[in-house]
Amino acid sequence: MAAPFATQLLGWRKPRSGDRSVPNCADSDSAQSVALAERMLEALGIERDSDARPPSDPGPLMERLVRDDLASALPSLDSRRHWQFERGGLITKFAQYAHLRRVDELVRANAELRITIGLDYLIKPDVTVGIVDLDILGSDPFLHAAISCKWTIRSDRVQNIRHECNQMVRHRRGRQPHLVTVTAEPLPSRLASIARGTGEVDAVYHIAFEELNAAVGAVGNAEQHLAWEECVGQRRLLPYADLVKTLARW
Repeated sequence: MAAPFATQLLGWRKPRSGDRSVPNCADSDSAQSVALAERMLEALGIERDSDARPPSDPGPLMERLVRDDLASALPSLDSRRHWQFERGGLITKFAQYAHLRRVDELVRANAELRITIGLDYLIKPDVTVGIVDLDILGSDPFLHAAISCKWTIRSDRVQNIRHECNQMVRHRRGRQPHLVTVTAEPLPSRLASIARGTGEVDAVYHIAFEELNAAVGAVGNAEQHLAWEECVGQRRLLPYADLVKTLARW
């Protein structure tokens, strides 16, 4: 089952050239990307000839919808925890990274330290899930999950995700938060570029997993079949619905 907000984000757009609409998550320069995304949208019941137009900038909207969906679903699944949901909050607000506030004060006060250390430890995940009133590591909220929302996957975005996750792994004091990506990318080979690796990212959650699975089976070429089977078989690529259940039970 697709994410409950998937149809608010996905739709058809006019490409730069030509008059045939293409899915707004597809790379119009890639025949496989277009073919897979077309099947995915058709499976979701999003008609090409519909008068509805998708959002012109779906990335920020996806961040808001992910935050709002988690804020609605998680308290009902686990009401014992006191949840906190934010967009773009600094990790220094949370217990595992509160010590970086003092580091930041020292670095900003010393030009030599700014040059030597830099400020790339000041990470602002797209969406954070915190737990408050938890008697661990002091009074700050505990960072339960840091979610990178990427509408589609490109090589520069992959490097940004890996860098941020590595920083959160390296600088934490206490248990690591669930470090994940949520995406609508239709091309398995691009999904593999972030799902593969040495564990910087715990998992990639797709907002239309079942629909894309059917699309790969129907029109995917050999490369896309192999990439899909690898990521799904290793449980690096999962349905969005699994994110809510994982956070509630973990």
